[in-house]
Amino acid sequence: MKLSLVLPLLLFPLTACSGQNTPLAETPANESEIRIVALTSLTADLVQTLEGEALVGIPGNELLRGDDRFADLPIVSEGRTEPDLEQIVALEPTLVIGATGFHDRTLQRLEELGTQTLTTEVNSWANLRDLTTTLATTLEADPQPLLDRYDACLAQAPTDSPATLVLVSRQPLLSPNKTSWAGDFLAQFKVQNVAADMQGESPFDGYITLPEEKVLAANPEVLLVVDAGENLLEQLKGESFLGQLQATQQGQVHSFDYFGLVNPGSIASIERTCEQLSTLLAPQR
Repeated sequence: MKLSLVLPLLLFPLTACSGQNTPLAETPANESEIRIVALTSLTADLVQTLEGEALVGIPGNELLRGDDRFADLPIVSEGRTEPDLEQIVALEPTLVIGATGFHDRTLQRLEELGTQTLTTEVNSWANLRDLTTTLATTLEADPQPLLDRYDACLAQAPTDSPATLVLVSRQPLLSPNKTSWAGDFLAQFKVQNVAADMQGESPFDGYITLPEEKVLAANPEVLLVVDAGENLLEQLKGESFLGQLQATQQGQVHSFDYFGLVNPGSIASIERTCEQLSTLLAPQR
């Protein structure tokens, strides 16, 4: 399967997470009364970290399957299929958390059934901090340990960086500008993203389509290639333009995981991305 066919599936949860968070109504003061079903891996991780006993349902996701903290929790959704509404209701949640544009229909139906919902959008570190604080307030938990982890993550940033381009697909060539999670990540990490202020046609908010001639004109010193499961770096090696870039000529082409840089995914995946960027850019400091 070509990456051009699977990219919409991979990016859709991201583009559905790109703004402010819907405020919560008043929730029970007693933590034992709070039962939360999270429909994204990031919100499941946040809830579990803040108050693990409150989490009663999670999405099917590779990040959560590999984490023992979630081993005994029911899975209420898989991939792009609609979450199992009957299973969610059976868990008797006091709150269901989903992503704007991706879980709208499910959340609307739950609201109609009398279940409180929270719609989330995360396309910046500011959104991540706001969401963390919102959930902590709901759970009567202390958000500061998580906020400190975010600060420690960004504290690894260099004072400056070489001109950098991120590519997330081959057909078409897509790169994040500053309005995406990836673009804001790079900005907060003081990475000079050559596509930050570019505008153009793209089916995905926060991403632009780059013709090969524009990539050559940008001629980045560092090229970050996102691995979304289709080995994009190997695909690009067959393209003539790649060898003309100074990043290639200087051995500065690097593969990054989809989770963390393109889709926040989890706290751990975000932290791994910080560490990888820090290690990569350390010689430039």
